[in-house]
Amino acid sequence: MFRKIKNILYRSFDEREIDYKMLKSLMKNEKVFLIDVRSSQEFKEKHLDGAINIPLYLIENEIENYVKDKSQKIILYCSSGNRSRQAKKILEKMQYKNVYNLTNGIEDII
Repeated sequence: MFRKIKNILYRSFDEREIDYKMLKSLMKNEKVFLIDVRSSQEFKEKHLDGAINIPLYLIENEIENYVKDKSQKIILYCSSGNRSRQAKKILEKMQYKNVYNLTNGIEDII
C-alpha cells in the first residue's frame, strides 16, 4: 500500500513525467528521440509514429547505438508507464540528462 502511494506521489511531482499533449508539443518544436521500451511483438502490433523500439531489457546495451549525445532529449513510453519509468532510471544512471516518461503509457492513446 505504501509503495503504491509513493509511486502516485512520485509521478505527480516529477517534472519529467509528461502527458500525450506535452509529448506532441515537444515533438513538434524540437528534435526528440521517442523510444518504445515494450517488446518487439508489442511494437509490431501498434506504436507511435517515429518511435524507435528498444525493449527495456536491452535499453542499457542498445541506447548508445541510437542516442550518442547524453544531453539529447529522450521520451520513453510503454503500455502503462511502468517499464518506461524503469528505463528512465537506467538512462539517468548512465548520465543521460533529458529523459522523460510518458505518464500512463500509450494504452489510452492508440
